[in-house]
This record gives sequence, C-alpha cells and structure tokens, in this order.
Amino acid sequence: MNTQTRSHQSDTNCKSCGQMSSQGLRNQSTHTQLLEVMLCLQQTIEDYIVQLKTQHPQQSLALEEQRHGRATREEEAILVHLMCQVANLLQSGATGGAGLQLPCPSLGSYGDVGGGQQAQSSRWPDQRGHQLSDLEATSISCDLSNRGNDIFNLYSSFQDYENYQRDKYHEEKNTLGFINLGTSENKLCIDLMTERLSRSDMNYIEDALLQYSKIRGHSFLLEEVAQFLTYYCKSPTQLDPENVVVLNGCCSVFSALTMVLCDPGDGFLIPTPFYGGFSFTTHLYAKVELIPVHLDSEITDVNTHPFQLTVSKLERALFEARLQCKKVKGLVLINPQNPLGDIYSRDSLKEYLEFAKRYNLHVIIDEIYLLSVFDESITFHSVLSMESLPDPEKTYVIWGPSKDFGISGFRCGVLYTHNKKVVSAISIFGYLHGISGIAQHKLCQLLRDREWIDKVFLPTNRSRLQAAHRYIANKLKAMKIPFLSRVSGLFIWMNLQKYLDPCTFEQELLLHRCFLDNKLMLSHGQTFMCKEPGWFRLIFSDKPFHLKLAMHRFSQTLEQKQDQTEKQLEDALRD
Repeated sequence: MNTQTRSHQSDTNCKSCGQMSSQGLRNQSTHTQLLEVMLCLQQTIEDYIVQLKTQHPQQSLALEEQRHGRATREEEAILVHLMCQVANLLQSGATGGAGLQLPCPSLGSYGDVGGGQQAQSSRWPDQRGHQLSDLEATSISCDLSNRGNDIFNLYSSFQDYENYQRDKYHEEKNTLGFINLGTSENKLCIDLMTERLSRSDMNYIEDALLQYSKIRGHSFLLEEVAQFLTYYCKSPTQLDPENVVVLNGCCSVFSALTMVLCDPGDGFLIPTPFYGGFSFTTHLYAKVELIPVHLDSEITDVNTHPFQLTVSKLERALFEARLQCKKVKGLVLINPQNPLGDIYSRDSLKEYLEFAKRYNLHVIIDEIYLLSVFDESITFHSVLSMESLPDPEKTYVIWGPSKDFGISGFRCGVLYTHNKKVVSAISIFGYLHGISGIAQHKLCQLLRDREWIDKVFLPTNRSRLQAAHRYIANKLKAMKIPFLSRVSGLFIWMNLQKYLDPCTFEQELLLHRCFLDNKLMLSHGQTFMCKEPGWFRLIFSDKPFHLKLAMHRFSQTLEQKQDQTEKQLEDALRD
C-alpha cells in the first residue's frame, strides 16, 4: 500500500468519524453510538498498524520517514480522541448521562495531543447539558488543518457563555434564565451612557467616516486618546498621539503585542491569578507561553497581604523558567489587578519595572480598570504618571473604555508606547482589527467631554460601584465566606474552599457546574491559573435586582452542595 493510498484511507476514516459525531450520534442511543465509535476505532487501529509496518525502500529514506512519522502521529491523535469518546459513552451509559465526563484532548500541530495553556482553559469539560457533547465538540474534521482543529476545540471553552446568550434572564420574558456574574462588564450606568450617546453631537456622518482610515486609527481619535490619557493618568508631560494605536479591543492589542515581541514558544512572566483571556489570545495567534508567577493567599512574615507580588518571586520564576530552557521575553502586569482588585503602589511599580530592565525584559501593563477605583481616598498610579520610566522603549500600556465606561460592545483597545518600531508593527494589525469610522467618532466625542465625565459619569459610577460592592460584601460576610475586600475593578475574589470536599480543582469545577445548574454564571479560579483550588470571581457591577436574585441562587447552590456533602458523609459512615 503506497503513501497516497494510506493517506486516502486515513482521510476517509477521519471524515466518517467527523460525520458520525456531528450528524447522527446526537439522535442515537448510547449503545448505538458506542457501536459506531467502536467500528471507527477498529478501522483506525488497522490503519495505524499499516502505518507502522509499511515503508518504501524505493523512496528517499528521509522523505519517507517524515511522511511516515506525520501519518503515524495523526493516527495516534485520532486513536486518543476515539478512545476518550468510548470512555465517555460507557460512563454516560452507566450513570444515565449525569456522570463526570472525561476530557478529550485537543489536536496540536501535526496531530499531537495538545497541552499547555490551551489545555488549562478547557481541561475538565463536564457537560451535564451545558456544552456540546464530547463527540460533537471534539470531532476531527479533515476540512480543517491541524491548526484549524486545534482552534476548533477551543470553542468548547465558550459554551457556557453561548448558553447564557441564548438563555439570558429577563424580568418579564425569561425569569428562569441565566444571570451572568462571570463576565466582567459594568452594567450600572447604562442609563447615563445611553443618554450621552443619544445626543446630537454623536449623530454625525461625513465621507471620511464611511471610508478607510489610517490603519492605526483616525487622527482625531488618536489625538483625543493622547489628551485623555495625559489628563486621567496624570502624565507629567503631554502624551504624543504618534505613540498611540487603536484596535478593536484590549485583547487584540495584547495579542498583537505578543506577536511582534515574541517568536512562537517564547514566554512572558505573569503573576497569578490573572485574567484568563490573555491565555486564550496568546494561544490563538502568537503561540506564546504565559509563565505563571504563582502567588499565595496565606499571610506570612514575607507576604503581608494575600497574593502579594514581590521582586523576589519574579526573580525566582524567571530563574526557574530559564533552568527549563524557556526563553522569557517579558513581564505582564494588570493594574488594577484582575481578579484580585489590588492596586500597585508607585514604589512597587518602579521595582517591577527596574526588575524588567535588569533582565532586559519587555513590560506590558494593562490599565483597563484605571477609572474603576471607587474609593476616592485610594490613589491609582498609572505607569504613564511616572516622571521617568526605567526602560521606556520596552514599556507598553494598554487601556480601553470597555470597563470604565461600560461600553464593551464598542470594541476599542488602546496601546501607548514610546517604541516607534512597535507602534509601526502594531499598526499593521489595524488592517484586520480596526474600528469603524462612526464608532471612532462617537468615542472621540465621549472622551473629549471632560465636564460630563468628571461631574456626571464618574461620581455616579463610583457611588453605584460602592453600593453594589457593599451589598455583595455584606452578603458574603453573613455567609462567613472569606473574600478580598478591595476598592477597584468590578469584581470580588472569594474563597469557597469550605464547600469543596476534597479541596481539588475537580471539586472546584463541580461546584462551578452546580452554579450553572441553578442558572448562575461565575468564574472559577482555575480559569485564572490560580494555584489554590476553591477561589471564585464574582462580578458585582450589575443592577440591584439582578444582584439580589443572583445571591439567592448563590446561597441556594451552596446549601444544596452542603446538604449533598453531608449526605455522602452519612452514607459513608453507614457503610
């Protein structure tokens, strides 16, 4: 059998598996599904044996080994997927479909079983009606490249959010729908923003707004962003519009930065826990590794507060990464920190930047929550407020109006850096990730209205954030749930370890699924690469009635979980 024939058989087998999983299995019984998967598995094993036995002496040995090795790895990847599917079907049949599903690994380059950061984001896909079935979500399509299959399998990490979008809570139309306290959005000032965006100065159209702009954004928006950041970041000098790039979201900016600063396989240090969207974006395009700097919640002589970041921890993480032959290119900081809510002091920021300069590292600083500090006695220090930066050519600030103004649907992210080469390189991404001219005009009008921002929006937003935070904090205190009490961001980082038995990431995910069963979305700690199981992030920037109903579902879920644990303990003692 020649290589072409083997490849054709493998393609046919692959297509039949993909078609079987996406077209017919959802409507069949578990036993029928299992039979079809077993037949597919049998054919794949036969092909795999042929791959191992067949070689062609008449062809170039190097070429044959390359083809043979690739084909073998592809067959191995298919085998792993099919065996995982068989195990899940057996588990489903034994438990009536309610058991914990085994994770089906994704396909990496050349069909290797995927791992790394992507595996972290979708490691324990317990379906229970919240996601596509394993057979559909992990089907192998020969219409997609290996890279395409890898990206396709990332889709499962969005299934909870997709389910929420299809089944949102509504006071009149859908009172049993999902309440989302997992996605970080500010919904407290939609009334103010709706009124401001409805004014006559927003409803303006000219030819230039309907045509292509400069790839890094219209000049009027770049100039206004520079003035806005100069004012609100308290920059000692006027910021230069030539150092500004605008793309369609801060994750787009972050992804573009990692692309132009790193080669595939390079790494960035990042303190944990951290915003999980960064892991997704770096895996999707740049293939850059985010190397965790693990922080502990326990207070000690060294750690004066939970999850404290120090230069010594950064150095230890850097040295450990280098011992593993990893090429560390930079450091990522989030300030105010997501999900902790910590605000770095000016002295701490300076120490982190000096550490980076000492080891010749780039520094990306995400300041997307810079105006979401709701205690006026606390001062936020932007990197742009510093008189001088240790290494301005390697410092990159990200900001966007999504969180501070509650307009995440506008899709706008801003980069500011003194590095002209990086500005030029990032600007190219505007060809794919630019913002519409009309949206740029509305953003410009919004950002330049300082009187409305300072006298109407910011005071009201701070007051409403304070009230919402106070309500959630009092509820958690009444339930004796530990949490970090901070005064920035839109979230509370809380410790639900007492509801995990045993305290593992598997139990954390099960608790997360229990919340989903009660139509409540939260974010669990493993998605932030938290070192310790049991931490959850709760978004409090929602309407008061939504928060009240959400906390009812929250306490109800925990009561059910506690009752279940006590019953299991009683049954164990009885046995």
